[in-house]
Amino acid sequence: MRVVKAVLDRVLAAFALVLFSPVFAGLALWIVLESGRPVIFRQQRAGKNGVPFSMLKFRTMVANAVELGRELNLGDDPYGLLPNDPRITRSGRFLRRTSLDELPQLWNVLRGEMSLVGPRPLPLRDFQRLEGWHRKRYLVLPGVTGLWQISGRSNLGFDDLVRLDFFYLENWSIWLDISILAKTIPAVLSGRGAY
Repeated sequence: MRVVKAVLDRVLAAFALVLFSPVFAGLALWIVLESGRPVIFRQQRAGKNGVPFSMLKFRTMVANAVELGRELNLGDDPYGLLPNDPRITRSGRFLRRTSLDELPQLWNVLRGEMSLVGPRPLPLRDFQRLEGWHRKRYLVLPGVTGLWQISGRSNLGFDDLVRLDFFYLENWSIWLDISILAKTIPAVLSGRGAY
């Protein structure tokens, strides 16, 4: 069944990349016109078995967000968010609220670094702080979407995220993936827990 999941991931990701190519082009143009390049933000995340990979997103912050983060005293988390964070661009606010900033991760799926559905990959700095029992969530490929996205996203705490991931791992099926994918669109449209 895992082979079926891998094949479905790649077929659906390839189809979605073709389908959404006009959206990609429009969003890329908006980002460039508003705040220049780069259009894509790359961040090292922990993948399956904790192996690092470069996760892709549309850039939602100003190009010098790290330096500004240090000035704003965000310490060792220069990408941490503040209420009404001044580093987020207008296009970035829209992209985050609609989760369209996640669309480039379809390339990660096509490359076999991510799955369409699975536990969300944490930044490496957060992965290194995990307790041993948390790392069970890294036995599978991380996902573009998952139970966390359809259950409240940022409104949930880390323990809730881990609990949902464990439920997913213990109850995984193709039908569960299909159900999560189907519920992702209304969850994204509602904007609940997105910022």
